[in-house]
Amino acid sequence: MIFKGRQSGLMVRAVGSLACLLAGFAATAGLAEGPSLAMLDRLEPGLWAIHPRDETGNETRLCAGSGRRLIQIRHAAETCRQFVIEDGPGAVTVQYTCPGKGYGRTRLRFENARLVQLETQGIENGLPFNFAAEARRVASCGR
Repeated sequence: MIFKGRQSGLMVRAVGSLACLLAGFAATAGLAEGPSLAMLDRLEPGLWAIHPRDETGNETRLCAGSGRRLIQIRHAAETCRQFVIEDGPGAVTVQYTCPGKGYGRTRLRFENARLVQLETQGIENGLPFNFAAEARRVASCGR
């Protein structure tokens, strides 16, 4: 179909507008592909002590090369799919699913580069868990 005169100008503008709209969607989709979780990158690598808020739990320690290691403390050895719920400068919330092993939802709130508040809950090996703790960097790994 060939357009002449006024119709041709309208068609060119419509196609141009559509192209701009699609470019905007593509740019937005590119941003949404990989959340940065930058708050976790501000945490110092090293040996972290996880101290439960309730008095009945025992402190555990783990060597973390990055703050991202704190997301799956209950499914640490599992390869899980993660979905970021919140990605802010002061807190992150990540929900994850580990096929055949369970799932969890973890929220980490930044206090400083060596201290975060951690809340995680979910199912591990068929049993529910609900855990709140303070995670503090205490040393370099290997000490």
